[in-house]
Amino acid sequence: MWEVALKMLVGDRAKYFALIFGIAFATLLMSQQVSIFISLMTRTANQVLDVREADLWVMDPRVRYVDEVEPLPDSALTQVRSVPGVKWAVPLYKGLAILRTGEGVINQVSLVGVDDESLIGAPREWLAGDPSVLRTPDSIVLDKEGAGLIWPGENPLSKVGFLAEINDRRVRVAGIVDASPPFITFPIAYVKYTDALRLTPPTRRKLSFVLVRAAPGLSPEDLARTITADTGLQALTWSQFGWRSVLYYLTRTGIPVNFGITVILGFVVGAAITAQTFYLFVIENLRQFGALKAIGATNVQIAGMVMLQSAVVGALGYALGIGACAMFFALVGENAAALEGFYLRWQVIAGSAVVVTLIILVSVIGSLQKVFRIDPAIVFRG
Repeated sequence: MWEVALKMLVGDRAKYFALIFGIAFATLLMSQQVSIFISLMTRTANQVLDVREADLWVMDPRVRYVDEVEPLPDSALTQVRSVPGVKWAVPLYKGLAILRTGEGVINQVSLVGVDDESLIGAPREWLAGDPSVLRTPDSIVLDKEGAGLIWPGENPLSKVGFLAEINDRRVRVAGIVDASPPFITFPIAYVKYTDALRLTPPTRRKLSFVLVRAAPGLSPEDLARTITADTGLQALTWSQFGWRSVLYYLTRTGIPVNFGITVILGFVVGAAITAQTFYLFVIENLRQFGALKAIGATNVQIAGMVMLQSAVVGALGYALGIGACAMFFALVGENAAALEGFYLRWQVIAGSAVVVTLIILVSVIGSLQKVFRIDPAIVFRG
């Protein structure tokens, strides 16, 4: 019976390939868009996720996500350090500045000032130089993709030693790092905290965040509550702050709706193509199913044949769709800076398999009803 079912399936090549294409297209569209969406939302928290040395981020209570900075008074650092259970606390500056190259090209950069002594907040993957170069006076370190944006078409590593200006103050590019790309695609310039204060316009408050490490044996969540109670500042674990940044963009932008519409369209189109094609396939093979019933095949056996046929086209279409999606990220992700760090996650692979199974079941239900009601006498009619 199984061999007969497969021969019936591949006998009509046009519908056979149409079924596989419908599933493959739906799988590719859904898995690609969901993967891009997840990776894009992860970018909103990348600058938090990169600072794994700190357990807590302390900030003004009004701050809602990592790119929204409300400066703190310098005394906030001392207040946090005085809270029981704090192993260490260091300052972090985060803001925007204008960088001007020697060729006169200007570019807005995300300026990150890390602690002078510990260099907490500095990148971990260095392509040129090492963390110690940050201690050199008037030195900045650029991320690889950012350097490529400032000097398009040139090797970022060749820019080490170049002079530039930030807010009319001369700086020297001392290193290139491979930092996680942020959601706002400005080049990232790392400097010492004291250099960040010097390079930016004078204001009463400049301290953006306080990074805190909890003492051994103390829960970061408990320490966060203590800091909030003692100082009145907002203290969040890196995980909480990262998720808060993600949720801000989820609730305040149209990104989820746009991607959601695309994913839903992928499901609807895939289900419509598959259901219609499979239904026509069954209708055109009613005489064959009737013949099988005439020689004693039961409805259960017929249903098994239809399920086998749908499982074959579903597995092939899913494999082709997922394979095409993986190939897309493998090829494009390596050559397009806009998609750096985007990849196909195993959760998306598993979720797509569940959705494809649902599409197959929806397609089969209507066809089975037609097969169950077939009269074996159809074989003997003209």
